[in-house]
Amino acid sequence: MSYSEAATKEKESIQVNASVRKPKILLAASGSVAAIKFGNLCHCFSEWAEVRAVVTKASLHFIDRTSLPKDIVLYTDEDEWSSWKKIGDSVLHIELRRWADIMVIAPLSANTLGKIAGGLCDNLLTCVVRAWDYNKPLFVAPAMNSFMWSNPFTERHLMLIDELGISLIPPVTKRLACGDYGNGAMAEPSLIYSTIRLFLESRTQVS
Repeated sequence: MSYSEAATKEKESIQVNASVRKPKILLAASGSVAAIKFGNLCHCFSEWAEVRAVVTKASLHFIDRTSLPKDIVLYTDEDEWSSWKKIGDSVLHIELRRWADIMVIAPLSANTLGKIAGGLCDNLLTCVVRAWDYNKPLFVAPAMNSFMWSNPFTERHLMLIDELGISLIPPVTKRLACGDYGNGAMAEPSLIYSTIRLFLESRTQVS
């Protein structure tokens, strides 16, 4: 291959890579103390991906909205109801499901885990999950007290969501916010980010 041919191929490769759009990541937070790290999580993803965020009412007790990147739209239960006025209007949880390439729930509380495992959909986050297209990946990073994590219900619920095709980013062992020491702390935002990025990039290489 001549130098000019190699240069042409390299230029074409760069153009192709530049044209590949950013992945669309739907980040979600439920009511765990670990939601204080949600702003950090959003920053981890925001430079690499297009990000939208869904949060539960309980999670807002821990999330500092000013910590979120300014270009990220934060959706709450109120947005679900205020955006729909009549038949024919878009339904927010359906639109978010259509928009996203992947969904990541971090933190996933014991309560929201139980809701998802039982098929309940009483807020915006769980409605997105119930309407999710499981041909697309969905990851969860649980966060709860160590006794809640070791509770027999948790094992049952994890088995049920695994059957749905939901992937688990396991919690870690450390001193928890409640003062107990044990397994149940959410994985660090940097680990969640690297897990998702590696997953998506490895799929792109295979395809």
